[in-house]
Amino acid sequence: MVDVGAKPASHRVAVAQGLIRLEAATLGLIEAGSAKKGDVLGVARLAGIMAAKKTSDLIPLCHPVALSHVGLDFELLAEGPAVRCTARAETVGPTGVEMEALTAVQVALLTIYDMCKAVDRGMEITGVRLLHKAGGRSGDYRAPDRPAAEVQ
Repeated sequence: MVDVGAKPASHRVAVAQGLIRLEAATLGLIEAGSAKKGDVLGVARLAGIMAAKKTSDLIPLCHPVALSHVGLDFELLAEGPAVRCTARAETVGPTGVEMEALTAVQVALLTIYDMCKAVDRGMEITGVRLLHKAGGRSGDYRAPDRPAAEVQ
């Protein structure tokens, strides 16, 4: 692991995003709340938060981070069709939370896959990336905008 002992604590934020492409009927099940396993987005939100908290257990050289906030939002996209997941992670500490935000998105999207795989095995997780990070010595980062066709 990188030694962060001498780094000053600062407020750090990271926002990540990704998509799961699925069939229109699957999107309808999610929207109606009628998936056999229950509330797909509610369970995916909880899974994403739990994953962010466990990132250092999953990725060998990540520092354990005391998260002050993790939030996930989902957007149902008829075009695609797809579900877009956006995760925001925050802390005050000597190291950033990019990996926590990215892990939250990945696990939330995997949870959607798990909860819907009985009706749609062709789902595809795509476009997972860091959108923004703030804080720390390296300062702010914003991902370049992509054309809508690439994101959906």
